Amino acid sequence: MPKDADKSFYDRANAHINLSNQQLQQAVQGEVSASMMYATARFNTSLTASGYHSASEMTARRTENIEYFVREYRLMLEEHMDDYIKNFDQYMAMAKGGT
Repeated sequence: MPKDADKSFYDRANAHINLSNQQLQQAVQGEVSASMMYATARFNTSLTASGYHSASEMTARRTENIEYFVREYRLMLEEHMDDYIKNFDQYMAMAKGGT
């Protein structure tokens, strides 16, 4: 979990997850996942761009910005992978309608 998460952090994250879960009724998992990653990359790039006054200014910090997002995603992915490994049976039972 991010250290500086505000009170609505999980509500916003869950809204995105819920939308993706709804999309699974019309598309396969890989397609929904790819769309979500694409949207996240596009959104983060747009927000990053809004903090600069010129393309050259953004270009100067391009590598730093990419490294930031990749590092943060990796930390979140590792946290969730470890959680699912630790709680695999419980989570998969819930996903299949179990208890």
